[in-house]
Amino acid sequence: MRKTKIICTIGPASSDEKIFRQMCEAGLNVARLNFSHGDHEEQLGKIKMIRKVREEMGLPIAIMLDTKGPEYRIGTFKEHKVTVAEGQEFVFTTDAVEGDETRVSVSYKDFAKDLKVGDTVLVNNGLVVCKVNKIKGNEVFTTVEAGGVLSDKKSMNFPGKVLSNAYLSEQDKKDLLFGIEQDVDYVAASFVSTKQDALDLREFLNAHGGESIDIIAKIENRSGVENIEEISEVVDGIMVARGDLGVEIPFMEVPAIQKEIVQKCRLLGKRVIIATEMLESMITNVRPTRAEISDVANAVYDGASAIMLSGESAQGKYPVEAVRTMAEVAEYTEEHIHYDNRFKNTEFVNRNILDAISHATCQMAIDVEAKCIVVNSVSGITARMISRFRSPIQIIGATTSPKVYRKLALSWGVIPVLCEEYESIDVLFFHAMMHATRILDLKIGDNVVLTGGQVGGKTGNTNTIKVETVRKIYHES
Repeated sequence: MRKTKIICTIGPASSDEKIFRQMCEAGLNVARLNFSHGDHEEQLGKIKMIRKVREEMGLPIAIMLDTKGPEYRIGTFKEHKVTVAEGQEFVFTTDAVEGDETRVSVSYKDFAKDLKVGDTVLVNNGLVVCKVNKIKGNEVFTTVEAGGVLSDKKSMNFPGKVLSNAYLSEQDKKDLLFGIEQDVDYVAASFVSTKQDALDLREFLNAHGGESIDIIAKIENRSGVENIEEISEVVDGIMVARGDLGVEIPFMEVPAIQKEIVQKCRLLGKRVIIATEMLESMITNVRPTRAEISDVANAVYDGASAIMLSGESAQGKYPVEAVRTMAEVAEYTEEHIHYDNRFKNTEFVNRNILDAISHATCQMAIDVEAKCIVVNSVSGITARMISRFRSPIQIIGATTSPKVYRKLALSWGVIPVLCEEYESIDVLFFHAMMHATRILDLKIGDNVVLTGGQVGGKTGNTNTIKVETVRKIYHES
């Protein structure tokens, strides 16, 4: 069974119930809703469709709300677009002006205050490059270093800069309140640059009833990369968002940064997602390029928790085929990874009892040649900690919480199982064993390692490891 999870962005190409169902059958684990596009009414329609399909199919499909984030855009032009040439002067202003070949307005009111001479301004995903040479009042004068076409409302980037505006915009707050109301499972937070950005988001969620929503910090600029360790401490996962990251920093640095972030997240037990242009050509072509196949495979080799489709599934011509391709490449690649050797060579940092039990569980499963590990998890944290070791043994994450059941859909190597409330851990283990026997087609005599804490206990109270042998009763119950 495939261990690397797949996130798919839901858009016009995948909002149809029939198509979405086929994507789930092909391997979709998490449905991503991009709040940079569409209003709440449109997003609600997608959420209702996702809920309906996952309930009918009996699948733990998680919903991820991807925030718009602190966004900076130029205004509009009289003729809707202009061409700027290398070497010419171009002015950005916070005044409301109608744009032309010499100037354009910007959306950020403190733009002129935050920039200084020598800073770089990128427009339209870095296709147009301008260098600041003078600042006067509300106007920022620049020299165009790489010319091109500018059109209405194009995005702006400022490599190496952390601007002074508040991390959470008013629009983000409205979107987050909507997400809390709709019980989304994850928030993918755009442009997290510092630990404080993540803490501000966590505080807002907690203050409005979103305590159970996990935060995935999207790393999209130099500051986010430099602060990755302290950001990782206060979030539940990291997304390597290679699109904006490759604009904000030299693109040749991205592969090395990707590998470093994956390694750090694995050691910390944080979920890590690789995103952007993984199968980009499948937006228009039914077959991917060989380079794209290698990109997906390399993310799997690195040990990413999940790989993501963006435009391929949101607006592409072949959303189902894109999911199927990604799933097939991931599964084939996993078959050629020696996970037992990888586990032995994984650095083990023993920070607490849960770390020790998680590592011991993986080691015991290898020693007794177990067919799977069954984890009884109240919050999902024990399953995630075991997952981080990338053990060769399949993990069953048994929980009584529907929310945790869905959130485990993003954890590498974990098959979520939803159990009823039982009076003791032994009874819960019995029912989890029945699920494992059915799902993995276990045979009588197969060994299974079970771990967990007392039923009704607190998060992180895992204190039990034992070996159970599959018996006839598990097939008959």
